[in-house]
Formats: sequence, structure tokens, C-alpha cells
Amino acid sequence: MLGLVTSSNLIQIYIFWELVGLCSYLLIGFWFTRPVAANACQKAFVTNRVGDFGLLLGILGFYWITGSFEFRDLFEIFNNLIYNNEVNFLFVTLCAVLLFAGAVAKSAQFPLHVWLPDAMEGPTPISALIHAATMVAAGIFLVARLLPLFRVIPYIMYLISVIGIITVLLGATLALAQKDIKRGLAYSTMSQLGYMMLALGMGSYRSALFHLITHAYSKALLFLGSGSIIHSMETIVGYSPAKSQNMGLMGGLRKHVPITKITFLLGTLSLCGIPPLACFWSKDEILNDSWLYSPIFAIIAWATAGLTAFYMFRIYLLTFEGHLNVHFQNYGGKHKTPFYSISLWGKNGVKKNSCLLTMNNNESTYFLSKTKYPIDKNGRKMTRPFMTIAHFEHKAVSSYPYESDNTMLFPIFVLGLFTLFVGAIGIPFNQEGVNLDILSKWLAPSINLLHPKSNNSQDWNEFLKDAVVSVSIAYFGIFIASFLYKPIYSSLKNLEFINSFVKKGPKRILWDKILNGIYDWSYNRAYIDAFYTRFFVGGIRGLAEFTHFFDRRVIDGMTNGVGVISFIVGEGIKYIFSNQ
Repeated sequence: MLGLVTSSNLIQIYIFWELVGLCSYLLIGFWFTRPVAANACQKAFVTNRVGDFGLLLGILGFYWITGSFEFRDLFEIFNNLIYNNEVNFLFVTLCAVLLFAGAVAKSAQFPLHVWLPDAMEGPTPISALIHAATMVAAGIFLVARLLPLFRVIPYIMYLISVIGIITVLLGATLALAQKDIKRGLAYSTMSQLGYMMLALGMGSYRSALFHLITHAYSKALLFLGSGSIIHSMETIVGYSPAKSQNMGLMGGLRKHVPITKITFLLGTLSLCGIPPLACFWSKDEILNDSWLYSPIFAIIAWATAGLTAFYMFRIYLLTFEGHLNVHFQNYGGKHKTPFYSISLWGKNGVKKNSCLLTMNNNESTYFLSKTKYPIDKNGRKMTRPFMTIAHFEHKAVSSYPYESDNTMLFPIFVLGLFTLFVGAIGIPFNQEGVNLDILSKWLAPSINLLHPKSNNSQDWNEFLKDAVVSVSIAYFGIFIASFLYKPIYSSLKNLEFINSFVKKGPKRILWDKILNGIYDWSYNRAYIDAFYTRFFVGGIRGLAEFTHFFDRRVIDGMTNGVGVISFIVGEGIKYIFSNQ
């Protein structure tokens, strides 16, 4: 990443771009003995190759137009060509789209976002560093670095903003029903990266990079906090990511991991946009700039800010509030009760396909070993990870989780301090000779298409007016999440309170169907993964099978047929002449 951000030309960026992708592939598949992790790293690698191929074609296209890979020469030559109308705008737009495709894949933007949630199969520190703060930000950095190029090309800036706003909304809606704590944070990362891409598409260069900085600290804090939670849950359920990362088995951890709880709450409030934490300052700038760009985009962005507060506090409440739900599970019996979770959508139970707590009785054994291993739903043997086999197999589980040791808490504490204070570098107030905006000095000369004559400063009254609205929306999302996901007994009372106002009837049935449809949409990842699996993966496999059949039966058949016919003709001629 250091090589990527210090590159002065496109070739150097592409080399480090590929090395970052290789590191991601290797780290996602760190637990390579687990089939799920092996499949996840392959999925990430292939998906990124799609975008990287477009990036390579775009680099070659702009080199063919300008004859240079250096950024300064490239911008100067290209601006002169545009000014003199000496380029084919259709070809230039195509090359720009191909460059942008690389950023779309690397920063998990729609429609190449499908690899990021599966990348959470890697170790949690990797998720915190690479897949929350650094590598996924490479696409944002590339678009920001090439913004002088993109802003003079018709329609490309609008395309960037459209992809950004779709990713913002899609990531937030898909995070609503996730039970895996790391997958929920992954979709949150996807949504926040969409905010950054939206800001770049609007031309707000400073606010995009400001949000990149603040989000990196807050989300790394949340991921390391989730790692501490998973570590504490493993003392109860053993090594099983399907259980230790399942929020349905958590609850009541505030009494057992108080330090992790405080830091996790700090990161959650920051991501929700609560002042004076880091993400409040950067997200508020993006939301305010969206009104100057497009009212439709602004409405979606502000509504998604409320959704962000909702799903983040859903994660927090399911994890830390209430009682430890793992003690309510019936692991030995046949009856699987959904008592641990109150459904947001008012269902009587949890869907069969969405319950992560069911125990699988299918088992298999290794040759020359008496140890049994479970088989997953695809019939594959779930082997145990390297370096953890003996530790978790023979470890006696505890009745309650406990706080992590200091080696895990120290980086969480440091990130918590940055989450508290890093927002101060971009406070946009320059009044009475006091310049508090450090970030604008670092980014000078900055690009701001929405405020071309502005010095990135704001008036206190205008800022407070906008901040009150954004914070109110965040608190509304927090209130709804608290109303639905408080400890289970209070939630039951809330559901009774809601049901007392909503009578049974056609409207109630229709409302339940709508909510169930939203739940299915969110839990099944908007069916995008299923679509890709069926049409792209299935289509390529079908084509491979057809090619194999054509090669073995047709091509080889023709060759073998010629040989057989030649043999038969030869034998016939030999027989005829031998009888004469």
C-alpha cells in the first residue's frame, strides 16, 4: 500500500495494485484447510481480476492517447487534447470506464462487491487492516488520484456518483439481517466506501478523503473489537466460526468484556455520525454536499445515514445487551427454538434457511483417525485450521466469556483514541484568523467542483443547522434499533405494544409480506450472489463441459475415426490382395 500511494505513474500503481491483490488472496485463504476460506479467497481473486483487467486496458488506452504514464504529463497532455477537441470522446469515455472498473472491484462497489463479505473468512486482524482500512480504500485513492482526468470527461463523474449511491443503499440494506458479526461489519464497510465514491463523483475531493481517514480508524476499531468478542465466545462454543461469530448466540457480553464493550460502542457511535467522534465530521460534509449535487441522491444518502445507525446499533445490542443467549440453546434435542432472537419483521420463528444455530448430525472421519469431523451442506468435509487443531479439540470450554488480554486490548485502545480525536484534523472552520482545517493544507491544491470559489470553510450557524438534522436522523435510527433489539423481555413487551395498535386484517397481512420480502432480500444478499453463481459460474462451467465434450467426442472422434477408417481400409485391401 505504501508503494501504491507513493506511485507517480500508472505502471507503478498497477504493479503495486496487483501485489496488494495477491496479499489479499493469500491472507483471506490463511485458514486454507477450511473449504469456506479457500472458496472465499478464490472468489476475491477472480472478482478482482475482472476489475484489474479493465484497469490494465484503461491504462494502455490512455497511454495510446497521450503517450505518457506519468500523472503530471498525462493530465497536462490530456487537458490540452480535450481543450483543442483532438480526441474521440467515445473512446476516451470507454478508457475512463475501464479505469474506474478497477476501482469498483478493489473497493467493493456494486456490482463487483460480492467478494468483500466472503473475505471475512480470513483472520480478524486482516479484516481490520486490509479489508476495512487500507486495501479496500485503494480504489477510492485511485479515483481521487485520477480525478483531474475524470472531471473533464463527459458523463464519467455522473457514473461514479451513481455507482456510489447504489453501493451506499445496497450495503446498508444488506447489513440489516446479517447474523454473522463480521459480515455485518463488511456490508457496513461497503456502504461507507459508497459514501466516499459518491463524494468523488460529486467532485468533493476533500470530504471523500476525509471520510476515508476517519472511517479507517473507526472500522478498524470495530473489527478488532469483533475479534475480541469472537475470542471470548470461543471459550464457550469452542473453535467454530459459525457459532463464535453468530450474534444470535451472543448477548449480555457487557458484563464479561467491559473494555471491549466501551471501545465497540465508541466505534459504533462514530460510524453512526454522533458528534464529536471522527466520522461525524466527514460524513456530515458528504451529506451537506449531496444537496448541492442532486436532491434525489441527497434523500438516499440521508436516509441511509439513518439505516447506518439502525444496523450498527442492532449489532451492538445483539452482542452486548440482554443475556448470554448461548445458554438458551438446545444443542442435544431435536427441537430448535428461535428463542434467542426477536425477528425485526414480526415472524413467529426463524426461517429454516436463515438459522445459523442448527446442528448438523452428518459426520465423517479421516483415515487412520478416530476423530470425527462434520460435513457441510455441500457435502464437503470441514477440516480444522492449521495450528489450532489440538488447542480447540481438547480445550475445556468455560461457562462464561472473559475479557481479552492486554496484547489484544492495547491496539483497540489506541484506535479508540484516534476515533475520538482524528476528526479534529478536518474541522472546516476558519474564523477570526484561527485556521483549524489541517486537512485542507495537506491536500492543497484541492479539487472541489461543488464549491469552486470556496476555501473549504463553513459558517458556524450553517454547520449547526445541518448537523442537527443529520444527528437527529442518526438518533432516530438508534431509537428504532433500541425499540426492536433491546433485551428479549423488553422486546416482547414492545412487540405486544405494537400488536395492540395493529389489528389483524388484509393490511396487516400485506405489511407482513412486505417485511418478510425485505428480510429475504437482505439475508440472501439481494440474490446477487445467487444470480452470479447460476448464470456466470454455471454458464462458464457449462461451456467448459461442452468444450470438453466437443474436444473428446468430436475433435478426438474425427481424428480417431480417420485412424479407424484407414485401418479398416488397409485391412480390406490386405485381405483382397492376399486372396488373389
